[in-house]
Amino acid sequence: MPDADTPCSVINGKNGYVRGNNSWVLGRMMRDYEYWMGQPVREQTESLIEARWEFDQQHEERTSPGSGCRVPRPTQAGLVVSFWQPRTRQPHGEPSHDLLHWSGVIVTVVQLGIAAIPVGLRGDWGVMMVTAVAIILCYSTGALPHWKVEKWACRRLDTPDKKNFILTRGNGSQHAIAITSNGHGLDLEDLATRFAKINSPPITLFAQLAIVSLGLLWVALLITASALQKDSWYLIAVGGIGMLQNIFVAGWKRAPAAYGVPLEFIGVVGKVKVMQTLMEVERRYEKLGKSMVGTFLPGELRDSEVKDWEAIAQEWKEKKAATVKSDD
Repeated sequence: MPDADTPCSVINGKNGYVRGNNSWVLGRMMRDYEYWMGQPVREQTESLIEARWEFDQQHEERTSPGSGCRVPRPTQAGLVVSFWQPRTRQPHGEPSHDLLHWSGVIVTVVQLGIAAIPVGLRGDWGVMMVTAVAIILCYSTGALPHWKVEKWACRRLDTPDKKNFILTRGNGSQHAIAITSNGHGLDLEDLATRFAKINSPPITLFAQLAIVSLGLLWVALLITASALQKDSWYLIAVGGIGMLQNIFVAGWKRAPAAYGVPLEFIGVVGKVKVMQTLMEVERRYEKLGKSMVGTFLPGELRDSEVKDWEAIAQEWKEKKAATVKSDD
Protein backbone atom coordinates (compact mmCIF):
# COMPACT_ATOMS: atom_id res chain seq x y z
CA MET A 1 0.00 0.00 0.00
CA PRO A 2 1.17 3.57 -0.64
CA ASP A 3 1.94 6.01 2.16
CA ALA A 4 -0.75 8.32 3.53
CA ASP A 5 -1.44 11.10 1.02
CA THR A 6 -2.94 13.47 3.63
CA PRO A 7 -0.93 14.39 6.75
CA CYS A 8 -2.80 13.93 10.02
CA SER A 9 -2.36 12.59 13.54
CA VAL A 10 -4.16 10.13 15.79
CA ILE A 11 -4.50 11.13 19.47
CA ASN A 12 -5.22 8.64 22.22
CA GLY A 13 -8.39 9.89 23.90
CA LYS A 14 -7.23 8.79 27.34
CA ASN A 15 -3.58 9.81 27.74
CA GLY A 16 -3.16 12.34 24.90
CA TYR A 17 -0.37 10.41 23.16
CA VAL A 18 -0.03 11.62 19.57
CA ARG A 19 0.94 9.36 16.69
CA GLY A 20 1.80 10.55 13.22
CA ASN A 21 -0.34 8.77 10.66
CA ASN A 22 1.21 6.40 8.12
CA SER A 23 -2.02 4.67 7.11
CA TRP A 24 -3.40 5.26 3.64
CA VAL A 25 -6.89 4.48 4.96
CA LEU A 26 -6.85 7.16 7.68
CA GLY A 27 -5.25 9.65 5.30
CA ARG A 28 -8.10 9.19 2.83
CA MET A 29 -10.68 9.53 5.58
CA MET A 30 -9.16 12.85 6.60
CA ARG A 31 -8.86 14.00 2.99
CA ASP A 32 -12.55 13.32 2.32
CA TYR A 33 -13.85 14.52 5.69
CA GLU A 34 -15.60 17.63 4.40
CA TYR A 35 -17.53 15.35 2.03
CA TRP A 36 -18.83 12.90 4.63
CA MET A 37 -18.95 15.01 7.82
CA GLY A 38 -22.70 15.61 7.43
CA GLN A 39 -25.01 18.60 7.59
CA PRO A 40 -24.93 19.17 11.39
CA VAL A 41 -21.13 19.52 11.36
CA ARG A 42 -21.29 21.72 8.28
CA GLU A 43 -23.88 24.01 9.88
CA GLN A 44 -21.87 24.23 13.11
CA THR A 45 -18.76 25.20 11.15
CA GLU A 46 -20.62 27.86 9.17
CA SER A 47 -22.08 29.36 12.34
CA LEU A 48 -18.60 29.74 13.85
CA ILE A 49 -17.26 31.37 10.70
CA GLU A 50 -20.22 33.78 10.58
CA ALA A 51 -19.73 34.67 14.27
CA ARG A 52 -16.03 35.30 13.71
CA TRP A 53 -16.76 37.40 10.63
CA GLU A 54 -19.31 39.51 12.48
CA PHE A 55 -16.86 40.05 15.35
CA ASP A 56 -14.08 41.12 12.95
CA GLN A 57 -16.43 43.52 11.16
CA GLN A 58 -17.54 45.13 14.41
CA HIS A 59 -13.95 45.44 15.60
CA GLU A 60 -12.85 47.05 12.34
CA GLU A 61 -15.86 49.37 12.41
CA ARG A 62 -14.92 50.61 15.88
CA THR A 63 -11.32 51.14 14.80
CA SER A 64 -12.12 52.81 11.48
CA PRO A 65 -15.79 53.76 10.94
CA GLY A 66 -17.12 52.68 7.55
CA SER A 67 -14.47 50.00 6.95
CA GLY A 68 -16.30 47.06 8.50
CA CYS A 69 -17.94 46.06 5.23
CA ARG A 70 -14.51 45.56 3.64
CA VAL A 71 -13.43 42.84 6.07
CA PRO A 72 -13.09 39.54 4.12
CA ARG A 73 -14.98 36.49 5.28
CA PRO A 74 -12.62 34.14 7.20
CA THR A 75 -12.10 30.64 5.87
CA GLN A 76 -12.18 29.04 9.33
CA ALA A 77 -12.85 29.93 12.95
CA GLY A 78 -12.39 28.19 16.28
CA LEU A 79 -12.50 24.41 16.50
CA VAL A 80 -15.26 21.97 15.61
CA VAL A 81 -15.16 18.49 17.17
CA SER A 82 -17.54 15.87 15.79
CA PHE A 83 -18.30 12.64 17.66
CA TRP A 84 -18.58 9.27 15.95
CA GLN A 85 -18.84 5.64 16.95
CA PRO A 86 -18.20 2.42 14.97
CA ARG A 87 -21.24 0.81 13.44
CA THR A 88 -21.85 -2.59 14.99
CA ARG A 89 -23.91 -4.02 12.11
CA GLN A 90 -21.23 -3.59 9.47
CA PRO A 91 -17.93 -5.48 9.33
CA HIS A 92 -14.78 -3.47 9.95
CA GLY A 93 -11.70 -3.96 7.83
CA GLU A 94 -13.80 -4.63 4.74
CA PRO A 95 -14.83 -1.95 2.22
CA SER A 96 -18.53 -1.34 1.64
CA HIS A 97 -19.90 -1.90 -1.84
CA ASP A 98 -20.90 1.60 -2.91
CA LEU A 99 -21.60 2.79 -6.46
CA LEU A 100 -17.94 3.55 -7.05
CA HIS A 101 -17.07 0.00 -6.04
CA TRP A 102 -19.32 -1.41 -8.76
CA SER A 103 -18.03 1.04 -11.38
CA GLY A 104 -15.21 -1.42 -12.08
CA VAL A 105 -17.73 -4.05 -13.21
CA ILE A 106 -19.47 -1.51 -15.46
CA VAL A 107 -16.17 -0.44 -17.04
CA THR A 108 -15.23 -4.10 -17.54
CA VAL A 109 -18.43 -4.69 -19.53
CA VAL A 110 -17.75 -1.59 -21.64
CA GLN A 111 -14.18 -2.70 -22.33
CA LEU A 112 -15.32 -6.15 -23.42
CA GLY A 113 -17.94 -4.55 -25.64
CA ILE A 114 -15.32 -2.43 -27.39
CA ALA A 115 -12.99 -5.41 -27.75
CA ALA A 116 -15.84 -7.40 -29.35
CA ILE A 117 -16.20 -4.95 -32.24
CA PRO A 118 -13.35 -6.50 -34.32
CA VAL A 119 -14.89 -9.93 -33.70
CA GLY A 120 -18.20 -8.80 -35.15
CA LEU A 121 -16.70 -6.92 -38.08
CA ARG A 122 -13.91 -9.22 -39.25
CA GLY A 123 -13.90 -12.22 -36.95
CA ASP A 124 -10.61 -11.05 -35.36
CA TRP A 125 -10.34 -12.40 -31.81
CA GLY A 126 -6.92 -10.89 -31.03
CA VAL A 127 -8.14 -7.74 -29.25
CA MET A 128 -10.81 -9.67 -27.36
CA MET A 129 -8.33 -12.26 -26.08
CA VAL A 130 -5.81 -9.64 -24.94
CA THR A 131 -8.53 -7.62 -23.22
CA ALA A 132 -10.04 -10.65 -21.48
CA VAL A 133 -6.67 -11.87 -20.20
CA ALA A 134 -5.77 -8.36 -18.99
CA ILE A 135 -9.05 -8.12 -17.08
CA ILE A 136 -8.45 -11.52 -15.46
CA LEU A 137 -4.95 -10.46 -14.41
CA CYS A 138 -6.26 -7.17 -12.98
CA TYR A 139 -8.92 -8.88 -10.88
CA SER A 140 -6.46 -11.57 -9.80
CA THR A 141 -3.97 -8.94 -8.62
CA GLY A 142 -6.63 -7.06 -6.68
CA ALA A 143 -7.99 -10.26 -5.12
CA LEU A 144 -4.74 -11.19 -3.36
CA PRO A 145 -5.50 -11.56 0.38
CA HIS A 146 -2.31 -9.73 1.36
CA TRP A 147 -3.83 -6.40 0.25
CA LYS A 148 -6.36 -6.72 3.09
CA VAL A 149 -3.65 -7.61 5.60
CA GLU A 150 -1.55 -4.62 4.58
CA LYS A 151 -4.44 -2.16 4.27
CA TRP A 152 -5.88 -2.86 7.74
CA ALA A 153 -2.71 -3.85 9.61
CA CYS A 154 -4.14 -3.39 13.09
CA ARG A 155 -5.88 -5.15 15.95
CA ARG A 156 -9.63 -5.43 16.25
CA LEU A 157 -11.07 -4.06 19.48
CA ASP A 158 -12.87 -6.36 21.88
CA THR A 159 -15.69 -5.25 24.17
CA PRO A 160 -13.44 -4.43 27.20
CA ASP A 161 -11.16 -2.23 25.04
CA LYS A 162 -13.16 1.00 25.14
CA LYS A 163 -10.49 3.15 23.56
CA ASN A 164 -11.22 6.61 22.17
CA PHE A 165 -9.36 8.29 19.33
CA ILE A 166 -9.09 11.76 17.82
CA LEU A 167 -8.18 12.15 14.17
CA THR A 168 -7.00 15.65 13.21
CA ARG A 169 -4.63 17.57 10.97
CA GLY A 170 -3.12 19.18 14.07
CA ASN A 171 -2.83 22.60 15.65
CA GLY A 172 -4.61 25.30 13.65
CA SER A 173 -7.00 22.96 11.86
CA GLN A 174 -10.73 23.57 11.73
CA HIS A 175 -11.88 20.06 12.57
CA ALA A 176 -11.15 17.18 14.91
CA ILE A 177 -12.84 13.78 14.54
CA ALA A 178 -13.48 12.08 17.89
CA ILE A 179 -14.23 8.35 17.63
CA THR A 180 -15.54 6.59 20.74
CA SER A 181 -15.03 2.91 20.08
CA ASN A 182 -17.20 1.39 22.85
CA GLY A 183 -15.18 -1.78 22.36
CA HIS A 184 -15.94 -2.12 18.64
CA GLY A 185 -14.15 -1.52 15.37
CA LEU A 186 -10.46 -1.14 14.59
CA ASP A 187 -7.63 0.03 16.84
CA LEU A 188 -6.84 3.27 15.02
CA GLU A 189 -3.57 3.75 16.91
CA ASP A 190 -2.36 0.47 15.46
CA LEU A 191 -3.70 1.41 12.06
CA ALA A 192 -1.84 4.74 12.10
CA THR A 193 1.53 3.02 12.51
CA ARG A 194 0.83 0.73 9.54
CA PHE A 195 3.84 -1.57 8.95
CA ALA A 196 6.14 0.45 11.21
CA LYS A 197 5.47 -1.98 14.07
CA ILE A 198 8.05 -4.67 14.81
CA ASN A 199 5.34 -7.32 14.94
CA SER A 200 3.85 -6.44 11.56
CA PRO A 201 2.46 -9.45 9.67
CA PRO A 202 5.05 -10.80 7.22
CA ILE A 203 4.48 -11.17 3.51
CA THR A 204 3.47 -14.80 3.00
CA LEU A 205 5.18 -17.14 0.56
CA PHE A 206 1.92 -17.43 -1.36
CA ALA A 207 1.75 -13.65 -1.83
CA GLN A 208 5.37 -13.51 -3.02
CA LEU A 209 4.88 -16.33 -5.54
CA ALA A 210 1.59 -14.84 -6.73
CA ILE A 211 3.13 -11.41 -7.35
CA VAL A 212 6.07 -12.91 -9.27
CA SER A 213 3.75 -15.10 -11.34
CA LEU A 214 1.39 -12.23 -12.14
CA GLY A 215 4.35 -10.04 -13.11
CA LEU A 216 5.59 -12.65 -15.58
CA LEU A 217 2.10 -13.05 -17.03
CA TRP A 218 1.79 -9.28 -17.47
CA VAL A 219 5.10 -9.19 -19.36
CA ALA A 220 3.94 -12.05 -21.60
CA LEU A 221 0.66 -10.25 -22.24
CA LEU A 222 2.43 -7.02 -23.21
CA ILE A 223 4.64 -8.91 -25.64
CA THR A 224 1.57 -10.56 -27.15
CA ALA A 225 -0.28 -7.25 -27.43
CA SER A 226 2.67 -5.61 -29.19
CA ALA A 227 2.49 -8.33 -31.87
CA LEU A 228 -1.04 -7.34 -32.89
CA GLN A 229 -0.86 -5.56 -36.23
CA LYS A 230 -4.56 -4.87 -36.79
CA ASP A 231 -7.22 -3.10 -34.77
CA SER A 232 -4.69 -1.67 -32.31
CA TRP A 233 -6.89 1.40 -31.87
CA TYR A 234 -9.43 -0.75 -30.05
CA LEU A 235 -6.76 -1.75 -27.54
CA ILE A 236 -5.88 1.91 -27.04
CA ALA A 237 -9.56 2.67 -26.40
CA VAL A 238 -9.85 -0.20 -23.92
CA GLY A 239 -6.71 0.88 -22.04
CA GLY A 240 -7.73 4.54 -22.09
CA ILE A 241 -11.12 3.78 -20.54
CA GLY A 242 -9.43 1.73 -17.82
CA MET A 243 -6.98 4.53 -17.00
CA LEU A 244 -9.77 7.13 -16.87
CA GLN A 245 -11.72 4.92 -14.48
CA ASN A 246 -8.65 4.54 -12.24
CA ILE A 247 -8.16 8.32 -12.15
CA PHE A 248 -11.84 8.83 -11.36
CA VAL A 249 -11.84 6.29 -8.52
CA ALA A 250 -8.60 7.63 -7.02
CA GLY A 251 -9.86 11.22 -6.91
CA TRP A 252 -13.48 10.65 -5.92
CA LYS A 253 -14.45 11.46 -2.32
CA ARG A 254 -15.90 8.57 -0.35
CA ALA A 255 -17.40 7.79 3.06
CA PRO A 256 -15.38 5.98 5.76
CA ALA A 257 -17.34 2.76 5.18
CA ALA A 258 -15.82 2.57 1.69
CA TYR A 259 -12.41 2.45 3.39
CA GLY A 260 -13.45 -0.30 5.79
CA VAL A 261 -14.15 1.98 8.78
CA PRO A 262 -17.96 2.37 9.02
CA LEU A 263 -18.88 5.15 11.45
CA GLU A 264 -22.10 6.49 12.93
CA PHE A 265 -22.61 10.17 13.81
CA ILE A 266 -23.29 11.02 17.47
CA GLY A 267 -22.98 14.79 17.84
CA VAL A 268 -20.87 17.89 17.36
CA VAL A 269 -19.35 20.65 19.50
CA GLY A 270 -17.94 23.91 18.22
CA LYS A 271 -16.89 27.18 19.85
CA VAL A 272 -15.08 30.25 18.55
CA LYS A 273 -12.50 29.78 21.31
CA VAL A 274 -10.56 26.53 21.04
CA MET A 275 -10.27 26.18 24.83
CA GLN A 276 -14.03 26.44 25.21
CA THR A 277 -14.48 23.68 22.65
CA LEU A 278 -12.07 21.37 24.46
CA MET A 279 -13.77 22.02 27.80
CA GLU A 280 -17.17 21.22 26.32
CA VAL A 281 -15.76 17.98 24.89
CA GLU A 282 -14.36 17.11 28.32
CA ARG A 283 -17.77 17.66 29.91
CA ARG A 284 -19.26 15.09 27.53
CA TYR A 285 -16.45 12.54 27.52
CA GLU A 286 -13.98 12.27 30.38
CA LYS A 287 -10.31 12.79 29.39
CA LEU A 288 -11.20 13.22 25.71
CA GLY A 289 -11.03 17.01 25.72
CA LYS A 290 -7.99 17.11 28.03
CA SER A 291 -6.11 14.76 25.69
CA MET A 292 -6.31 17.37 22.89
CA VAL A 293 -4.96 20.30 24.92
CA GLY A 294 -1.32 19.49 24.18
CA THR A 295 -2.00 19.43 20.44
CA PHE A 296 -4.23 22.47 20.00
CA LEU A 297 -2.96 24.61 22.93
CA PRO A 298 0.64 23.56 23.61
CA GLY A 299 1.45 26.57 25.83
CA GLU A 300 0.93 26.92 29.57
CA LEU A 301 -2.63 27.31 30.82
CA ARG A 302 -3.82 30.46 32.57
CA ASP A 303 -4.79 30.25 36.22
CA SER A 304 -8.46 30.67 35.33
CA GLU A 305 -8.23 27.85 32.78
CA VAL A 306 -6.56 25.55 35.30
CA LYS A 307 -9.44 26.20 37.71
CA ASP A 308 -11.99 25.47 34.98
CA TRP A 309 -10.33 22.14 34.17
CA GLU A 310 -10.21 21.26 37.87
CA ALA A 311 -13.91 22.07 38.14
CA ILE A 312 -14.72 19.74 35.24
CA ALA A 313 -12.62 16.98 36.83
CA GLN A 314 -14.55 17.46 40.06
CA GLU A 315 -17.83 17.16 38.16
CA TRP A 316 -16.72 13.77 36.83
CA LYS A 317 -15.75 12.62 40.33
CA GLU A 318 -19.19 13.55 41.61
CA LYS A 319 -20.87 11.74 38.70
CA LYS A 320 -18.87 8.58 39.40
CA ALA A 321 -19.60 8.77 43.12
CA ALA A 322 -23.32 9.18 42.42
CA THR A 323 -23.24 6.19 40.06
CA VAL A 324 -21.52 3.97 42.64
CA LYS A 325 -23.99 5.09 45.31
CA SER A 326 -26.99 4.30 43.10
CA ASP A 327 -25.60 0.83 42.32
CA ASP A 328 -25.26 0.09 46.04
